[in-house]
Amino acid sequence: MEFTVLGPPQGKGRSRTVTNKHTGHSQSYTPEKTVLYENYIRTCYINAEGPLYNDNQAVRIAVVAYYPIPQTISKKRKQAMLEGKILPTKKPDADNVLKSVCDSLNGVAYADDKQVCAAMITKKYSDTPRLNIHIELIE
Repeated sequence: MEFTVLGPPQGKGRSRTVTNKHTGHSQSYTPEKTVLYENYIRTCYINAEGPLYNDNQAVRIAVVAYYPIPQTISKKRKQAMLEGKILPTKKPDADNVLKSVCDSLNGVAYADDKQVCAAMITKKYSDTPRLNIHIELIE
């Protein structure tokens, strides 16, 4: 199963913990930007009519994250980025992008991301920022 998520890659945001000043209890929450991005990934998977793997099936996931090319850059450098000679060594980190993808597909592509037994992520530049995601069953 392959599908595309258009837009610049985003990493999993750190959960925030706040203390309620009235009760004194701590409460953790996921930042709204992360929640919205994970819902977008989930929606793209559903629209691509991807299968739901059983909770005892192991899956492999491969993500290619295409980062936007900066606007103020020479033509020569832009060409090198498009050819893969210059790779994006910038945020978001590859592991945070992968975490965001795996978490967003819980209950949609698989019962839980514990089923992901093999994963690979690649960062590249493109004129069309996006995520290309491939999920397959490990036989």
